[in-house]
Amino acid sequence: MMRRVAIIGAGVGGLASIKCCLDEGLEPTCFERSEDIGGLWRYTDSMDSSRVSVYRSVITNTSKEMSCFSDFPYPEDFPSYLPHGLVLEYFRMYARHFDLLRHIRFKTTALSVRKRPDFATSGQWEVVTETNGVQESHVFDAVMVCTGHYQEPYLPLASFPGIETCFKGQYLHSRDYKDMEAFRGKRVLVVGIGNTGGDLSVELSHVAAKVFLSTRSSTWVFSRVSDHGFPVDMVNNTRFNHFLDCLLPSALTKRIKFRRFNSWFNHANYGLASTKSSNYKFIINEELPFCLLSGTIVLKPSVKEFTESSALFEDGTTEENIDVVLFATGYIFPFPFLEESVRSLFDDNRSLYKCIFPPQLERPTLAIIGLIQLTGSVMVGSEMQARWVTGIFAGWNKLPPTSRMMADVLKKKPPVKRNPSERENLKMNFICYIDDIASCAGVKPSVVRLLLTDPRLALNIFFGPCTPYQYRLVGRGKWSGARDAILTQWQRTLKPLRTRVVDDSSEGWCWMCLLALSALTAGFLLSKYSCPGWSPWAGPQL
Repeated sequence: MMRRVAIIGAGVGGLASIKCCLDEGLEPTCFERSEDIGGLWRYTDSMDSSRVSVYRSVITNTSKEMSCFSDFPYPEDFPSYLPHGLVLEYFRMYARHFDLLRHIRFKTTALSVRKRPDFATSGQWEVVTETNGVQESHVFDAVMVCTGHYQEPYLPLASFPGIETCFKGQYLHSRDYKDMEAFRGKRVLVVGIGNTGGDLSVELSHVAAKVFLSTRSSTWVFSRVSDHGFPVDMVNNTRFNHFLDCLLPSALTKRIKFRRFNSWFNHANYGLASTKSSNYKFIINEELPFCLLSGTIVLKPSVKEFTESSALFEDGTTEENIDVVLFATGYIFPFPFLEESVRSLFDDNRSLYKCIFPPQLERPTLAIIGLIQLTGSVMVGSEMQARWVTGIFAGWNKLPPTSRMMADVLKKKPPVKRNPSERENLKMNFICYIDDIASCAGVKPSVVRLLLTDPRLALNIFFGPCTPYQYRLVGRGKWSGARDAILTQWQRTLKPLRTRVVDDSSEGWCWMCLLALSALTAGFLLSKYSCPGWSPWAGPQL
């Protein structure tokens, strides 16, 4: 059993790792280079290049019930989609509740993480840190790197001829964007249409003279608000939907999803996506279609080159008098503190076993937490990773032999290396990945077994949203409040909306569930025995 664990970073992954270490009887020490917890979610006006934070107006893309810690629900009066301030407040509540702060050394930077000379037998690491200009060396039995994938901006200037040599305007990465006031009255070109590029384009359209949004891939846009006003991830991200996705042919499920997206608006008419596209991504944005419809945002293809004040595009068109170019082109994760012999073992998360462990290491005492792209909440993924990893460190769980880990990595690694702006296309299915790690940790619930012992709970787990509480029903870390949290998740979702009571003549929840199940069954039969059309389970797996 390993005892002393170094944790680098006190963001969401770091906090979860500290708590999981304590649950397993380990001794965590967390090194955080800033003065507070929260990581990316702690907004600051500072332009400090050593730290990445969200922009002022950001709102979460995943709902509170789908992105909370598995044994600590958000307060019921918090809205379903949260501004950064409430996310940080929730982190503080979590840290206080589980007494995590005393294990964090603030204003302490990890300078290097190196294998000890006897690493092959001990698995130990030498960690050098710096606090107020004073360096200190430590020895740890294991290390958990929790710096995430928003580390260093990816700014591919070489791919845009003229941007450095000819263009007279301003250019910057989205990391340096804080609010829209600096762009008032300007003509802005946003390069990249991920969630960040879409959000910033919409925000800038309120103050800029004109916003141009450049993209090279097909993009399907959907709203956080699903049918009947519920959070889209709670409606779509269910085990029943996942079961159907696995059961039906992939071509059919893709066609159903595309039809579902186009039922909101025809993406081809807006120049966003075609059902024939093989290279596409999904983004969440309720306002982008209206901005395109109203002309406050103009969609453009890839930029071919820049002149002094213009952008020339691949289709031969030109936009004049561009004042600012904003690159929303993603991030890279260099891990500069890791020694080169370790860092060279993985070039991205797909080179890691289960996106966590470098499989070639002689001893499994280094874990990378939160370096994942999921179709759901990364927070939930990070916590599940931390639970499994600390179980391994504590001796409860075991990793397979190196040969099996390498075979698994090679099997799942994409054949073509993608740049950071394309990693959106490589997102892993949320339920697939979480279930996989939960199975390794011995905490995945059995719907069949629950159906025999607790039918009500089993039906909620299978047909309802796949919330994190499901992974606290069995195994190590079992939480007595998990069942109640699952059965009351819809009440917590609706509670913040009950600020004005109106007469509601709709039927009760039982009738709603029966109607929903009937609709789902009918949709399944129609898609199986008739022409594929609209389906209630169609849509992205968030």
